[in-house]
Amino acid sequence: MPIEILMPALSPTMEEGTLSKWLVKEGDTVNSGDLLAEIETDKATMEVEAVEEGTVAKLLVAAGSEGVKVNAPIAILLEEDEDASALDGYEAGGSAPKVQTASETPSSTTHPREGGDPESASGKDSPQLGSRLRGNDGDSKSNDRIKASPLAKRLAAEAGLDLSAISGSGPNGRIIKADIEAAKSGGAAKAAPAQTAAPQTAPVTTTEVGAVRSGGADYLTKLGVEAGTYDLVPLNGIQKVVAKRLADSNTNVPDFPLTIDCEIDELLKMRKELNTQAPEGVKISVNDMLIRASALALKHVPEANASYTPDGVAMHKHADVAVAVAIDSGLITPIVRHAENKGLSTISSEMKDLAARARDRKLKPQEYQGGTFSISNLGMMGIKEFGSIINEPHGMILSVGAGGPRPVVKDGALAVATVMTVTLTCDHRVVDGALGAKWLQHFKRYVESPITMML
Repeated sequence: MPIEILMPALSPTMEEGTLSKWLVKEGDTVNSGDLLAEIETDKATMEVEAVEEGTVAKLLVAAGSEGVKVNAPIAILLEEDEDASALDGYEAGGSAPKVQTASETPSSTTHPREGGDPESASGKDSPQLGSRLRGNDGDSKSNDRIKASPLAKRLAAEAGLDLSAISGSGPNGRIIKADIEAAKSGGAAKAAPAQTAAPQTAPVTTTEVGAVRSGGADYLTKLGVEAGTYDLVPLNGIQKVVAKRLADSNTNVPDFPLTIDCEIDELLKMRKELNTQAPEGVKISVNDMLIRASALALKHVPEANASYTPDGVAMHKHADVAVAVAIDSGLITPIVRHAENKGLSTISSEMKDLAARARDRKLKPQEYQGGTFSISNLGMMGIKEFGSIINEPHGMILSVGAGGPRPVVKDGALAVATVMTVTLTCDHRVVDGALGAKWLQHFKRYVESPITMML
């Protein structure tokens, strides 16, 4: 019976996405694990792979289609023993060519190569990532019938295996090729991809993750802006998520700023020396050194490496430093994990790779979700001083301004130094003024005496 491939939910906030590219064409034969398509989520592009074998009978959504709803049909597969006549009477949206029984429930047929696969929020009969069009000849269990793919049945018969003694790892317990191979070798069948990858929560609704302000033109008209005097540009996925998260943070997090000046002449000198001796392809930036200094400061002041939760304060064991990167569709924060244990060349290489893939929207969810601390650097744009909104679950975010020559007093005499102003925004629920100031003192020491980063 035909297999209906649905638009997967690849992140907790995804309600629709863009089918950016098909990796198969009609008539292609696919096996479990083969890549089917590239899907753009609110923050990244992910590859989606097949769970079962079959032939691509029809691509229902054209490449480049935007706003494809989660669980909307995008393609049809035919099983090994089926031909195109199995699609007679098919209607997109799940209208099966033959009558479905009330006891039958859809099964998952695709899963993402990267990222999570949240359950559908539409109800108990809704699929997680895909559904099967079932007919009277379907493979769902009816009375004593065993759920198994045609290929699995054939392989079991050839090997003399009893299907009733084999546990299925496919959707809804269906026996697939991998289960037969495991049984032949005496091993245990793998767990179902859709079941193991399913997270604990369902996707949130549009109301929860949509635009902070709704109404568009109507909203502006009510505020006295004349209709037709502007163009309304719809928010993309990243903009919607950022607007929601930062509006919530600005409302719910009791934050406060701490500002300090750092002399960076020694840091700039050391950076120049390191880059003259660095291996080919490695070029350490000021931002790389600030990531290192921040991570070491968190190591020295572990009480500041914390996040607020309703059940208590989470004290993090590692400094996972998120760095704001501007991309065409908004901002994203790739994370340097365990930065306290990494040298400058490693941090530099990782950030170069993360930033490049962030701009191409190729980051994996685990590469931009989470973290314990944030850095936002607008110094390269000439911004002297600014403050940032905390990006939960982080307890602090460091805003870095431009360095430039300023008058300073050294040994009682007026001098000129290259000075950089940084502002630390703290979540007062986990970091008070004294603790934030203590962290800044350690950060300043590393910046002004960068040789200590190497010790």
